[in-house]
Amino acid sequence: MLKSKVQKNTYSQRQLKVGELVKKSLVEFFYKDSIHDLSLINTSITITQVTLSPDLKQATAYVMPLGGNNSEEIVTALNRNSKYIRGQIAANLSLKYTPYILYKEDISFEYASNIDRLLAKTSNN
Repeated sequence: MLKSKVQKNTYSQRQLKVGELVKKSLVEFFYKDSIHDLSLINTSITITQVTLSPDLKQATAYVMPLGGNNSEEIVTALNRNSKYIRGQIAANLSLKYTPYILYKEDISFEYASNIDRLLAKTSNN
């Protein structure tokens, strides 16, 4: 009997733990240090979640600028400066390899507001 390949939606305990460590290091970096990029100067960034690949070598950081303005521009600037940020947070992580970080826009806030709008619409009818 052949087993079908099923998409795994859960993360291991190690992936979750390392994801939180990377998130904490990124938050500390954005709070204390600055990146000399015009798109990121005087910009507050919220990191909502960091997920890691099973081999812990690639991380995806979901970010949203405070206020939600210019999010595509900020995500592009973060990806442009990804190597610099990775090098700066490597000292705070006690890992054999510092994961490569890919930044993506977090759309969960938009999704939640859309659900709220739909629920409000159905309750009014």
